[in-house]
Amino acid sequence: MSGNSPPDRLRKVGEATGQVVYYDDTRGTYHTWCDDDEFEPVSTALLVTVSSVFGVEPEDLDALGECIDPDALNAIFVHWRGDEPRIGDGAVSFSFSHCDVTVKSDGEIIIDPQNKVEDAAEIPVEEAA
Repeated sequence: MSGNSPPDRLRKVGEATGQVVYYDDTRGTYHTWCDDDEFEPVSTALLVTVSSVFGVEPEDLDALGECIDPDALNAIFVHWRGDEPRIGDGAVSFSFSHCDVTVKSDGEIIIDPQNKVEDAAEIPVEEAA
């Protein structure tokens, strides 16, 4: 999980194919982190997590390429992870498949469903073992 632990306000609601998913009750957002040691592209982690939040298969979502270039997103994230020092933090935000998504330079992916669900327990995210 990229060395960052989730803030106390987040509660674990499930796991999406190895990606732990957290829910922020105060903001109604879902959070996951890309691990520094994993080689999965950020675009893949995003698709898996969003599909888990909505309880559908990744191929049932809108095409990510219609919202953002997946290769460019992956390249930016790899650049952020580079060994060269940089000043400040970066983030990319866009709308995708009925939610607002923000990918932060620290590996955090924030998913804000545009149709809020009253209780995160109703979200069909796979339960963690």
